[in-house]
Amino acid sequence: MMKVKKGILDILKGKFLVDGDSLKNWRFIIFTSFLAAIMISSSHSADKKVHKIAALNESVKELKNEFVDARSDLQKLKLESTITSTVQEKGLYPSETPPKKIKVESLNPSN
Repeated sequence: MMKVKKGILDILKGKFLVDGDSLKNWRFIIFTSFLAAIMISSSHSADKKVHKIAALNESVKELKNEFVDARSDLQKLKLESTITSTVQEKGLYPSETPPKKIKVESLNPSN
């Protein structure tokens, strides 16, 4: 029990950092600190990528909605009734007589 208590006190006082073989302890502490820094950096990088992907997905949804709206507006503009009313405002009216087919006979005597 006394050894365990003394070991804990030595760790709390930091004697393992100043003892004779403390160089290997320092190496281990520096190595684990370096690995922890890399892990934290990697985690932050992954979080940034996740947020960027979410923002891009939201942007894609908005652009799809704009596309659908523009396409429906275009379909409304292409309707005959819309075109007729727009052209009537400019003084043009649809023809009352249907078109007639014109036949042109060949002027070439060899046929």
